[in-house]
Amino acid sequence: MLDATIDADVFRESVDAIAALVTECRLHATEQGLRTRTVDTANVAMISLELEKDVFESYQATSSEMGIDIVKIKNVLSMMGKGDQVHLALAEESRKLEVSFQSYQYSITLLDTNTIRKDPNAPTIELPGKVVISGAALSAAIKAASVVSDKIALGIDPEKGIFYMEAEGDTDHIRLELGDDKLISLVPVQARSLFSLDYLKDMGKTMSKAEKVEISLGIDHPVEFTFDIADGKGHVMYLLAPRIEAD
Repeated sequence: MLDATIDADVFRESVDAIAALVTECRLHATEQGLRTRTVDTANVAMISLELEKDVFESYQATSSEMGIDIVKIKNVLSMMGKGDQVHLALAEESRKLEVSFQSYQYSITLLDTNTIRKDPNAPTIELPGKVVISGAALSAAIKAASVVSDKIALGIDPEKGIFYMEAEGDTDHIRLELGDDKLISLVPVQARSLFSLDYLKDMGKTMSKAEKVEISLGIDHPVEFTFDIADGKGHVMYLLAPRIEAD
């Protein structure tokens, strides 16, 4: 069972964060709020999202699991205006999520959760390098790198005390170095991995709105991005596997 009301902009930001990686997910409703954890079809990237119950104008739920078609939800959200309140309702044993706002009432058929892959386990990998940067600065660097290449190296040089982002194409090259004066914080541990810009561009659209994003890095390891939404009452984590560099 679910009966909740939430600001349309907060709901839209949450759905956009999920849509950056997947088109469907298992959404779990509990007494504490909503959450999902899922990986993309290529098993390259994962998202974990949590919305605390305090995000909602009103919230009541019992433990339930819903198969959500993210594309359908985004289409419904496109009809909502700024400042709208969205009411979400799921009755016991119902196969439909009722979504209401203004004078509109949508009844969206849920996906069969048996057709959606199970939630992945939480990552346990050690990523010692830590960088905290504004979401706008991170997104701008990702966009700049995509002009010259389809991949980007993220790294930390502890001797220089910098975080760097570097991309190299067939003929062009870009490198951005950021020190303490341009970062919120830095744990200067040697780190460097190469990543697909196709994934990072999609993630960057959501991360661009975050006041700060924590980046966790290792050497030829995945990268983890964590940031808050909904005034700190919502939490997003992206995990992206590295690309293998050619010799």
